[in-house]
Amino acid sequence: MRTQLLFLLISLLVLNSESLNCYENNPRGHPSDLRVFHISSPCSPFTKKTNTVSWESTLLQDKARLQYLTSLAVKSSVPIASGRAIVQSPTYIVRANIGTPAQPMLVALDTSNDAAWVPCSGCVGCASSVLFDPSKSNSSRTLPCEAPQCKQAPNPTCTISKSCGFNMTYGGSAITASLTQDTLTLANDVIPNYTFGCINQATGTSFPAQGLMGLGRGPLSLISQTQNLYMSTFSYCLPNSKSSNFSGSLRLGPKFQPLRIKTTPLLKNPRRSSLYYVNLVGIRVGNKIVDIPASALAFDPATGAGTIFDSGTVFTRLVEPAYLAVRDEFRRRVKNANATSLGGFDTCYSGSVVFPPVTFMFAGMNVTIPPDNLLIHSSSGNTSCLAMAAAPNNVNSVLNVIASMQQQNHRVLIDLPNSRLGISRETCT
Repeated sequence: MRTQLLFLLISLLVLNSESLNCYENNPRGHPSDLRVFHISSPCSPFTKKTNTVSWESTLLQDKARLQYLTSLAVKSSVPIASGRAIVQSPTYIVRANIGTPAQPMLVALDTSNDAAWVPCSGCVGCASSVLFDPSKSNSSRTLPCEAPQCKQAPNPTCTISKSCGFNMTYGGSAITASLTQDTLTLANDVIPNYTFGCINQATGTSFPAQGLMGLGRGPLSLISQTQNLYMSTFSYCLPNSKSSNFSGSLRLGPKFQPLRIKTTPLLKNPRRSSLYYVNLVGIRVGNKIVDIPASALAFDPATGAGTIFDSGTVFTRLVEPAYLAVRDEFRRRVKNANATSLGGFDTCYSGSVVFPPVTFMFAGMNVTIPPDNLLIHSSSGNTSCLAMAAAPNNVNSVLNVIASMQQQNHRVLIDLPNSRLGISRETCT
């Protein structure tokens, strides 16, 4: 009996220790580092009961993600229609403490979104079991309609009590939130009066269950609200799905950023002001620079066309002429093997095959994609597929998206004061 009790006590201590590890920050001792978990990791509140990953469903989420990114292009000139549903699929989460005393939340990380929002107590339709309770925070307040932040919120509204709210669609979901200010704590940094949406009503299940933190370039993003603290500079390293604990890091501020790093200029697009555009000038497969029409890679502020880095899309998407050119050259260089299709991927091979390297050529910076980031492997059998796809034609997307799988195990630096994006190799374990 004593042996059984001792075993139970040890088991509980181990479980408790594992649970606490999910909430530890500063994985490498940097004062402004946050741990980043993959959405399927044991630490994630979004982990499903099964360990099986459906890449086909992920491709469908990516397709919806591209539709969202495309909808940002002509927001001021395109009629509102049901086809403009916003469906995002953030795949990495970080810990944020909100309120005084702090209430821990695990929120999705999104470099192409601006505002932050979390489900709040009393929310009707929120699926998360973890809700932020503003009544338990002595630093929380609802913003009035005349607050300048109210004009920056999506579809702002003014309640009978003259407090600011907003509502938006999010894929198949609709969200109604109060614009709130409270203390936000990230790693060891305390950020007073942080503005975010406190969700009080939601329909559907397509929005991140525990909330979202936007790292885009808009006025309500983390980077804009913390300019004095982080100097509009941050970097992140995304772990791959093979990492044992799926942890990477979000590094905030100019300190402790890599000194030796390849960079390319950031471009600004007023039609898609939240996104991080770069100039993709070519793509090399093996030692051959692929013949891609210039229009497929061109940056065009008038239409929103160009190339962005995005943490919410999983597999890189290229506009169709660029993708077909890259795919065909990739197939040509795989000797003595015929390409087949699997799910949403059209360039797959079985058995032992030697694959050519693929290099993205940006202005002033070349990035060769490691094999683990270039190929997706089937869960059953020995099939490997090129982990890229064409941008969906049905939403007339003009965006090339360098997605999270191709960014994994790299430190991606966003340095707005110097208008540059940098990349260096780093193992995110």
